[in-house]
Amino acid sequence: MKVIAFNGSGRKDGNTAILLNVVLDELSKEGIETELIQLAGKAPRGCIACYKCFENKDGKCAVTTDELNEYLAKMIGADGILLGSPVYFADATAGIKALIERCGMVSKANGDLFKRKVGAAVAAVRRAGAIRTFDTLNHLFQHAQMFVVGSSYWNVGIGRDPGAVKEDAEAIRTMQTLGQNMAW
Repeated sequence: MKVIAFNGSGRKDGNTAILLNVVLDELSKEGIETELIQLAGKAPRGCIACYKCFENKDGKCAVTTDELNEYLAKMIGADGILLGSPVYFADATAGIKALIERCGMVSKANGDLFKRKVGAAVAAVRRAGAIRTFDTLNHLFQHAQMFVVGSSYWNVGIGRDPGAVKEDAEAIRTMQTLGQNMAW
């Protein structure tokens, strides 16, 4: 079993990564292999709607100028997918949205490559917009025929400055429960 997590933050090892790592730690305790990919400085660009993925049907994006196909291969090879994003202007970051757009298109073009995998979303927020971000991230899972894993509350942590989410005790408990539920 393997779960791949994507940190959509422009900040490597910031609050979003902290929350994702709490989930990944719970998965590791259950013997599940995990990997965290941080998109900071390596975020893919958005879909250009060329529809070559529907023509080629090779499980890849025709655009090869970024690391998207590497990310996509990891998603295809995983049993579970975690998507994390901080809230930027009341929604998920452009980088994680680009990942969703392009991987979602390739998956759909190739007979739903993520079908029946498990997925979960995590959002880090300073003040507002967390539920919208959480919802945006979950759209991939729903569209891709995946099973969405829940927790004891919405998978959201509050904190602006790096490390501040560690002080959100409820968020840490929520992430731990999410990891346990995902492992189950």
